[in-house]
Amino acid sequence: MEPLQILYRDENYVAVHKPAGLLVHRSWLAGREEGQRFALQMTRDQLGRWVYPVHRLDRPTSGVLVFGFSSGAARRLVREFEQRRIEKRYLAVVRGYAEARGEIDYPLLAEDGVAPQRAVTGYRRLATVELEVAVGRYATARYSLLEVFPRTGRMRQIRKHMKHIFHPIVGDTSHGDGRHNRMFRERFDCRRLLLQANRLGFRHPYEGGEVRIGAGADPELARLFAQLGWSRWLEATGS
Repeated sequence: MEPLQILYRDENYVAVHKPAGLLVHRSWLAGREEGQRFALQMTRDQLGRWVYPVHRLDRPTSGVLVFGFSSGAARRLVREFEQRRIEKRYLAVVRGYAEARGEIDYPLLAEDGVAPQRAVTGYRRLATVELEVAVGRYATARYSLLEVFPRTGRMRQIRKHMKHIFHPIVGDTSHGDGRHNRMFRERFDCRRLLLQANRLGFRHPYEGGEVRIGAGADPELARLFAQLGWSRWLEATGS
């Protein structure tokens, strides 16, 4: 695997572009997969120093991932996430024509599966496309490009919320539509979840200034967006 793209670095933090399909760190289940690599391990080896996780991204999600260079630095930024003082922007390709903008306020089960917790996701439609290809009972297939703003940080929140409003994310094998996933594999050779953590912003815990980190180049998305006529949106939202 190629070295991870470094998006930001200072004395306390480093941000990398996590590719789709890469786990953030070792877990009991993932640790059993032979030859499995992890973003934390790769960043550590690439920079030659220890790094500590601040937040996570689902395995199939690509984009901005931040680590601290010390446990104390990581804890300071974790508190910003817990207090919801982090600006998070995602790009998502979803089935159908979504509303121009909206907010999904729908509780999701906690990770222990016991009690639902409030979960809120805002979104804005950036573009649409209609493809002359039959999927299911329709003669054409419609898709929307969304900019998504999770207000809370529940597990798989964006993926579950998009399914809830009947606009599942393309490439989502857990909460998506298999017919559309298959069409993207066959027509575009696209075999990934079309969800990117596109931008992350926060007030620096040590220096006090505003930090905004864009996801940078993603060749897979760049190729697909060019085919769909959406290249300008990838460039505009990643800056």
